[in-house]
Amino acid sequence: MAKAAILEKPGEGLVIGEVEYADPAPHEVLIDTKACGLCHSDLHFIDGAYPHPLPCIPGHEAAGVVRAVGSEVKTVKPGDHVVSCLSAFCGHCEFCVTGRMALCLGADTRRAKGAEPRMKRAGGDPVNQMLNLSALSERMLIHEHACVAIDKDMPFDRAAVIGCAVTTGAGTIFNAVKLTPGETVAVIGCGGVGLAAINAAKIAGASRIIAADPLPEKRALAEVLGATHTVDALADDAAMQIIDITGGGVHYGIEAVGRQASADLAVKCLRRGGTAVILGMMPLDCKVGLSAMDLLGGKKLMGAIMGMNHFPVDLPRLVDFYLRGLLDLDTIIAERISLDEVNKGFDKLRDGHSARSVVVFD
Repeated sequence: MAKAAILEKPGEGLVIGEVEYADPAPHEVLIDTKACGLCHSDLHFIDGAYPHPLPCIPGHEAAGVVRAVGSEVKTVKPGDHVVSCLSAFCGHCEFCVTGRMALCLGADTRRAKGAEPRMKRAGGDPVNQMLNLSALSERMLIHEHACVAIDKDMPFDRAAVIGCAVTTGAGTIFNAVKLTPGETVAVIGCGGVGLAAINAAKIAGASRIIAADPLPEKRALAEVLGATHTVDALADDAAMQIIDITGGGVHYGIEAVGRQASADLAVKCLRRGGTAVILGMMPLDCKVGLSAMDLLGGKKLMGAIMGMNHFPVDLPRLVDFYLRGLLDLDTIIAERISLDEVNKGFDKLRDGHSARSVVVFD
């Protein structure tokens, strides 16, 4: 049995309860969870903005230690330190074989209908797994293609935030847009994802890195992580400020919060030929578009789910960046809390005044 934070009804927070885990199937890995970051994507399900079968366990940004593996697992072994990633990949679909693993729907990485569930309550009722992981639990039972082994010198709390926020933000810079040194970036929204994008843009050699956020404390964090300029995202002239700073607009406008207004700002601040990248989970009825003049100016719009990562390769490299002092994960983490404090942690996330909260398991 393991203690977990369970979502029973949207809008009513999480309930701490006991969950029983099945033995690993041939390609599955049982992990003792050591740390799990709290992400806005979880909130979309917890608050009911996005649907999900219930009851379920949220959490998808985690690190831990492999406890046991199935008979066919080749990639990790008991005792390995691992980071999990929600973009579990099958390895043989069109997206996987063309190098776009983040787009894989991962059907083969879930248990078949009618099979014994991975998780259930003490009474035998199944508990649904969210985003292939359900990491707000003392254990995770996941497919081997949803985790990767990392250097054991890496602290678990910092490793956890690599699993989503950093993979998405940094992956957008390194993978999705392949930023060339000297190009310019505006990042709208300075939460965990946005701060990681800013840090990665610094590593990649961007000449101007503009952080746009309505909160002064978030803009201050962005400067620590590499922003060369900051702008109040709610200012009437926010787009013009960014255009003036860059002498014509940015090469990349990155939306990292999931709001219509921030997506519109990412488009408005582009230079000719620039690209707006939408990372946030916006309300399902939102639309982002380019005008006729934008199109005549060669501007582009794209999504970059999970930073278009190749996580078995990317995550160990990001760990190496941290251990070498290039990637600043310490600034991204605002607090470390226990699982019993998870609802308070999500309340802070809703308020939006601090960066990442990380649940740390003993």
